Amino acid sequence: MRAIEPILQSDRPQVVLDLSNVRQLDSAGVDMLLHCMSEAMRRDGDVKLAAPSAEAMVILELTRTGRLFEIYDSATDAARSFSSFLPNVMRQFSAPETPTISFPSTGLKVTSSQVQPGENNESAA
Repeated sequence: MRAIEPILQSDRPQVVLDLSNVRQLDSAGVDMLLHCMSEAMRRDGDVKLAAPSAEAMVILELTRTGRLFEIYDSATDAARSFSSFLPNVMRQFSAPETPTISFPSTGLKVTSSQVQPGENNESAA
């Protein structure tokens, strides 16, 4: 969570949480998702979920947490959805690939337009 906080503290954070490798999602995980959403929305940003595993999707549906997030089939689709609101003239300047922070112990990957290339805080999980 410490690695995500600076991203969430930025102006208008645009965060994609890749849940494709998340096999267990407990109440602490759901709470973390809600915290991320709350912090991002305070700063006029957004959090989107990408490729939730079947196990994660069951928990999102049971807790009705999934209703609060836009959910995409891939992290790329989710990241591109942020640029869909840019005027056409600005789209040419948006990077095709956004940096990712990985948390191997949980399977979570965080993609954000605020992460600097080469930044990978795996030990901060």
